[in-house]
Amino acid sequence: MIGCSVAVSCSFAKKSAGRRLKGLERTPITKQGYEKLKKELARLKTVERPENIKAIEEARAHGDLSENAEFEAAKDRQGFIEGRINELTYKISSADVIDPTALPRDKVVFASRVVLENIDTEESVEYQIVGPDESDIEKGMISVTSPLGKAMLGKKPGDEITVQAPGGKRNYELVEIL
Repeated sequence: MIGCSVAVSCSFAKKSAGRRLKGLERTPITKQGYEKLKKELARLKTVERPENIKAIEEARAHGDLSENAEFEAAKDRQGFIEGRINELTYKISSADVIDPTALPRDKVVFASRVVLENIDTEESVEYQIVGPDESDIEKGMISVTSPLGKAMLGKKPGDEITVQAPGGKRNYELVEIL
């Protein structure tokens, strides 16, 4: 957990407040995001990997491996599965699980849920600031490392937020921290 009073907004928690573990930079993540990564890793190890091993064995049984498309496809799939397992293992080991209930609600920090109003269009949107691996704009989950995510950190209700978007500058007002 972060000890900084402004949580992740304190210059990204004072550059992770020394939370580098022998060259491993900690990545903030919500409990839900962490559990999702663990679930995918378990599925790959207990379901996908064994199924793929079976597929390789069956393809080998068909004879000549040099012209065996099933064997090649299964070996390609094996490479993907092993790569994803390695990636997830790294992400889980470098995860810094943040409990949003322990964070301040007077300013925007990692895991905050906020309501923004586009000053030009008066359109309101709701976002939660999450880790890079959790972001999903369609679900209102925006990465803490995105331009808008970075711009919101440390802001209070009533503050104006300006972000340079591909289509030009966008101006928002922070309406509420939920």
